[in-house]
This record gives sequence, structure tokens and C-alpha cells, in this order.
Amino acid sequence: MTWKILMMLLASISLAAGAYIVSAQQPDDEVRGAFIESRPKTTNLNSPSRRHRRRPANTNANASAASTPTINANTANANTTSNRSRPSGTKQPIGLGYTLFMRDVDGRGVRVEPTREFHNGDRVRLALEPNVDGYLYIFDSEDGATPQMIYPDARLDGGDNWIEAHVPVEIPSSDENEERLRWFEFYGQPGGDRIYVVLSREPLKSVPTSDELVAFCGMNKDKCPWHASAEVWEQIQKATKAQVKVATSKTFGQAQTEKEKIATTRGLGLDKSAPEPSVIRMNASTNERLLVTMLDLVHK
Repeated sequence: MTWKILMMLLASISLAAGAYIVSAQQPDDEVRGAFIESRPKTTNLNSPSRRHRRRPANTNANASAASTPTINANTANANTTSNRSRPSGTKQPIGLGYTLFMRDVDGRGVRVEPTREFHNGDRVRLALEPNVDGYLYIFDSEDGATPQMIYPDARLDGGDNWIEAHVPVEIPSSDENEERLRWFEFYGQPGGDRIYVVLSREPLKSVPTSDELVAFCGMNKDKCPWHASAEVWEQIQKATKAQVKVATSKTFGQAQTEKEKIATTRGLGLDKSAPEPSVIRMNASTNERLLVTMLDLVHK
């Protein structure tokens, strides 16, 4: 009798553990499913390049200042890929998929965990995929210093930062003419960079982009990259406290596929058959106007 009771107890514990695992996986699968399902069904890799398109004429960012990428690494450039229009439909929460690629000995981009430690000579590139049309901003804070805006960049696409759903963006661009500009390279003394990736439905007020950014940097080269005002940074910090759902994949170690390369360099939307991002973050509420993703890159 005691043996039977023990077996029944073990069985109930196993069932409970199994139920817990399924329950823990459901939010992950829910986020991943919603993100991938919003991708287009197919990608025509023979379509004309859609890079270097400008934002819709009826939207303008406000502001007064500038930008240039530098992440405790080679000064490297970010690239806006032009995107396709999404069909109208039900409003969905803002989501962002990201993958960190590291250059291997053959020059290929291989997926790595952002939480790993990096060393002098390591080269990385960040791939971003939004699930909505919007505006992309990237800030870098090195060793706790005042964050500087490294994207948009006045030197690229006229400082434009408009992006479209599921059209990947690389920071910096693998399409650069010089190899050294295609990656962020870690060098010098050990330290840490915190990267803030901001995806917004509307342009952020008082943040210069497009022609305003170009004009500011042209007249104030010593003030580029631009630093956010206290008011702007307060808005971004507030958005970091929003409830966010997260899904991670098991694709670390896999090289960037040819489909991903073509979609990125030619500004084409990734379809449902393309590899999923390493990490997908999505606002829990459709009412949130910003999604802020923080990445800590540790240099040892």
C-alpha cells in the first residue's frame, strides 16, 4: 500500500512539473507565434532593391541635434533599409526581434548570445526586425556615461530612421564598402556598453532626424553624436518599465542565411520561413507607444 501511495505521489509530482513546463513555455510560444505570423508569407528575392526609401512625406521628427556610431569599437555606420508597406489591420503591440552576429574566422556572421563576454578583436553586428512600421533610435552609453545617439546617422540615408515591419536593419551595415566599417570591433581597455534600442510608432519629439540632423551635424561637427536632453531621456527611461513579453530561440552558433543577407541589403521583408530572431521582445499592451530594448555588451 505504501509503495502504491508513493508511486501515485511521484506521478502527481511529474504531472505537476509537466504542467509547469508547458505553462512556462506558453508565453514564449505566444510571443514567437504572434511575431512570426505577422511576417509576409513569401519574400521575392528577385524584387528590385527597396533600400534608401525615405519616410512618408506627412511625418516629420522634431528637434535640434546629431549622431555618429561608436561603441568602444571601430567607428562604424548604421544603415536604414527601406521597407515595404504593411496592410492595414488590427493594431498590434510593438515588437522587436534582434540577433547579435559575431564575425568568425571566415568572415561570416554567426549568431551569439548577447550576454557572452567579448574580447579585443571580436567584431559584432546587430540585426533588428520590427513587427510594425515606425521609427528607430539607438543610444549607446559606455561605462555609464551620458547616452549618445548612434542611430540615425546624418551620414547615412540623409539621417532618416523610418523603418517598416519585418524589413531587417543591420547596425552597422554589411553593405559598407570597407570591411572595417561592417562590424563594431572591441578594442582597448575592458569595459561595458549599454545599448538602448528604441522603436516608436511616431517620431520622438525634440530628437533630430533626417534634414534637421544633417543640418545640425553640418554646423556642429564637434557636437555629433547628439546627446539626448533630460526630457527625452526621461521618456525613454519610463518606457523601459513597461511590461514586456520575451521569447528566445536556440539558434546560437548558426550562421546568417543567404535569405537574411539578401533581405537586409536589399530592403525586403523577411517571410515566415526565414530564421526567427535570437530574441523577440513585445509590449504586453497595444497602448504603449515605445518599446525600449537594452543590451549590455561586456568587454573583458
